Amino acid sequence: MMEMPKMLMIIGGVLLLVGFIWQFIGKLPGDFVFKKGNVTFYFPIVTSIIISIVLSIVFYLIGRFR
Repeated sequence: MMEMPKMLMIIGGVLLLVGFIWQFIGKLPGDFVFKKGNVTFYFPIVTSIIISIVLSIVFYLIGRFR
């Protein structure tokens, strides 16, 4: 049961790091923004792929060392 706090700290650290980097990067190339009149649609396809890859690696490492 002592592994749960360690896992939460790792996930929190990763989220903190991603949030810090995201603040400076903003929108990645490949993220689509459609504007028409008063409506804006933002579709972050590249950002979603990168987040998916990073989370897959993090969960793989957590499972590997568990």
